[in-house]
Amino acid sequence: MSPELDPTIDPLLWSAIKRRRLLRLRYREKERIVEPHDYGIHHGIAKLFTYQVAGESSQKLPNWRWMETDLISDVQMLDQTFPGGRVTKSGKHQRWDKLFIRVNGVDDPK
Repeated sequence: MSPELDPTIDPLLWSAIKRRRLLRLRYREKERIVEPHDYGIHHGIAKLFTYQVAGESSQKLPNWRWMETDLISDVQMLDQTFPGGRVTKSGKHQRWDKLFIRVNGVDDPK
């Protein structure tokens, strides 16, 4: 059985990733500003893999953050764009059960 995708959030995540646009959202009761990089199913749960650049956090920013989509609310796509993919510490992509969409790299013409 696959997880349910929120019909109000799902199209915004796709659009923001395709257009390389920052998102302002609430996650675990904290407002955050993130670059959305990957969206898919990870360990059976719909998740967004982001690079958080501003907002509230218990960790030093900027930093990578997993977000379970059913805990995301108040999503707003911002006018500000970001250049595309970033290098992770490991230099590897995350492993997904099913990857819906990934942001294009900086040099990717798409």
